[in-house]
Amino acid sequence: MLEKLFYTEASWLPTLLRLVLGLVILPHGLQKLLGMFGGYGYSATLDFFKSEGIPYAIGFLVIIAESFGALGLIFGFFTRISSFGIGLTMLGAAIYVRKNGFFMNWFNQQPGEGFEYHILAIGIAVILMIAGGGQLAVDSWISEKIQSN
Repeated sequence: MLEKLFYTEASWLPTLLRLVLGLVILPHGLQKLLGMFGGYGYSATLDFFKSEGIPYAIGFLVIIAESFGALGLIFGFFTRISSFGIGLTMLGAAIYVRKNGFFMNWFNQQPGEGFEYHILAIGIAVILMIAGGGQLAVDSWISEKIQSN
């Protein structure tokens, strides 16, 4: 079971995808967790989620996925679990903003952002859940240790 969780293809493609997804998601997580990059921090983010009808437990999981899950992707540690959390978070976000349509709000002509970004993130997350973290991933080192025992 652990072998399947940590196994990763020896390819640079998953490495590139996990770094891109992790580096794009991490600032969003840091906004929610620490208030960095113009964010509101942990308590205010949970209060916002609650005001939108999202339970504290779900808000907590979103913050964990976007901050620690993104770090997991950057380092290639628990890549499949981190990808699942981020993919699920993006699915929820896409459903939340679906009323704004598909497209991002490039020209400020709609009430909010669409869900195209979320679909891209979900696609990358699914690939990483299948392929693993690729080269230079902590998962590959753990996988080698498991196989040698």
